[in-house]
Amino acid sequence: MLKTAEFVSLGHPDKTADFISEYILDRTLEQDERVKYAVEVMVKDNTVILGGEVCSNIKLKNIEEYVKDAVRQIGYDERYHQIWGRNALDVSNLKVINLIGCQSCEILQGVENGGWGDQGVFAGYACQGEGLLPRELYLAKKLNNALYAKALKSDNLGLDIKTQITIDDQGKIKTAIVAIPMLKHEDLTFFVEKTLGSVADELIINGTGNYTCHSAVADCGITGRKLACDFYSTTCPVGGGSPWAKDASKADVSLNILARKLAVQNLHDNDEVFVYLSSCIGRSELPSATLKCIKNDKTTWKNLEGDFSPRAVIKNLGLNKPVFADLCRKGITAL
Repeated sequence: MLKTAEFVSLGHPDKTADFISEYILDRTLEQDERVKYAVEVMVKDNTVILGGEVCSNIKLKNIEEYVKDAVRQIGYDERYHQIWGRNALDVSNLKVINLIGCQSCEILQGVENGGWGDQGVFAGYACQGEGLLPRELYLAKKLNNALYAKALKSDNLGLDIKTQITIDDQGKIKTAIVAIPMLKHEDLTFFVEKTLGSVADELIINGTGNYTCHSAVADCGITGRKLACDFYSTTCPVGGGSPWAKDASKADVSLNILARKLAVQNLHDNDEVFVYLSSCIGRSELPSATLKCIKNDKTTWKNLEGDFSPRAVIKNLGLNKPVFADLCRKGITAL
């Protein structure tokens, strides 16, 4: 059986949107750790649209500078614009449309009383192997991160990168696919093979030929659209929604991160571990918390016990601090 996984760089427009929201969240947490935050982002051409809710003791008077700082941190800075011109996001000419309002008072009431900010089901996963991830996803992520690091220093390679790896039952790489902007053709074969540590049966770099127009100029980026990359590809169900664009009182953030941590903690000598959690809006206790372990094709189940209230989870995971931009950069599976 062949297995495939994809990964995208922070320079991909969807991940750019994720990172902008997380960067703004960090700036609010620096001023008020009890901020309630849910801000979606859309990026198209040189326009960034912010929509959502923020409840806090601060004012977002520097919102445009926050957005530009986030874009620069990704690598779309003034130097990048000098190289790529109209072919990529231009930080100097960004237009920010701010549609942020206040959180519903009914939702806020339940959260302020110590309950979760939403209902939902959440899944975590870990397996034996590098990164405690499925091999195809680990390799796709490793290759993508290496290409992104190379592109940050290059005058020829762009930051909007996709990678895809297909392996067989023995873990051999059957197909490696790379999409990366180039101003002029550059042979990346040796770099890809060195990064992967093996030679793929088939390597495809820019299957339709070199391309230059990229980022939000070539595509529209929206928060929460790369869940298979953010989580476990096709190996494990995606629980809840995106872990980005929200503060830690939202279960999509904290319980997805907790599920991964619990899966890693319970891996031991198991082959695979799945964690399934659920939440109820306004309630601190979880309706269910279940562990599924697989070893030598034998499956065992048990209920998980502990304090899974928002206050306990947020404190234990350190999610009341400005750590979200870094989490978005590394991914929750890096925990």
